[in-house]
Amino acid sequence: MKKLQNSLYITKDGVYLHKQRETLLIEQKVKGEKQKLMQLPIHSIGSIFCFGNIMVSPQLLGFCGENGTHLAFFDMHGHFLANVVGKQSGNVLLRRQQFSVDEIAANELAKHIVAAKIRSSRMLLLRFRRNHTSTPQIEKAIQRLKQIIEQLKDVSEYDKLLGLEGEAASHYFAAFGDMFKGNTNKQLFNHRTRRPPKDPVNAVISLLYSVLGQEISGALQGVGLDPQVGFLHKERPGRNSLALDLLEEFRAYIVDSVALKLFNNQTLTDKGFVTDSLGGVTLKDDARKLVFQAYQAKKQEEVTHPFMQEKVQIGLLPHIQAMLLARHFRGDLAHYPPFAIKK
Repeated sequence: MKKLQNSLYITKDGVYLHKQRETLLIEQKVKGEKQKLMQLPIHSIGSIFCFGNIMVSPQLLGFCGENGTHLAFFDMHGHFLANVVGKQSGNVLLRRQQFSVDEIAANELAKHIVAAKIRSSRMLLLRFRRNHTSTPQIEKAIQRLKQIIEQLKDVSEYDKLLGLEGEAASHYFAAFGDMFKGNTNKQLFNHRTRRPPKDPVNAVISLLYSVLGQEISGALQGVGLDPQVGFLHKERPGRNSLALDLLEEFRAYIVDSVALKLFNNQTLTDKGFVTDSLGGVTLKDDARKLVFQAYQAKKQEEVTHPFMQEKVQIGLLPHIQAMLLARHFRGDLAHYPPFAIKK
């Protein structure tokens, strides 16, 4: 089993990252003088995520590319900008299998992913109802999502699949705000908005969706798959469509649950955010650090994988799903088993 390595999040503007022997050195100029902020064993780091104006040495870029250390750059809103990609790994025959999937098989794969996404969304609502309380909107979403999961069984057309996915998302996010306890928290989320997010909750989930999507992209490349050739999300230049496909399985289970915990425990409040002149909401530095701490803690938790029936760390799930998808394309698995917790 792959070992879960640490992820490093760099959020301080103007810092400089470079490799010094077998360590990663993080420095910043203070009054013209270099000041060491942190020094870490470089081989213990699996991913480096840089937000804002971060400088990286050519030697560190080369090391990340050669060793498969995922290095990605984002703006301060969490929008993905670029990442370092080393030599293509995996068997070219596997990628040919991925590219040759016909329309019928592609739609079937997309349907299984959508069904898993809706199950995870419904499970988050059910858990909240069981542990806290319910509202008419939550009850409506729980019932309708169950019906949509049943409807999906008879769907084979791509357009109908997208229609049901869109309806499910509409019901889910209509109820999502009811899971934030207290009147103050309910004002932090109205409906799903992006580019830019218009409230604190959307700012948090958009940020984590972006980060998790890049981790999934790295996991796909690690098993030799092309992250840009998807099935639910069709190809578009510059878009990692397959990574977005697998991201659907983890939106509610990982990201949305982290956001709920942060706000319901009062770890985050509206004081941790700023709103620009166009209404876009961004996290302040301290709030962003709290988000990444909670996200890392979530990745360290263990769960019994529903297909493998083994306990694994949540942070390894993207790598496991990438491996299972590769096995499906090779013909070792008749169907790809998307990740969805049943209880």
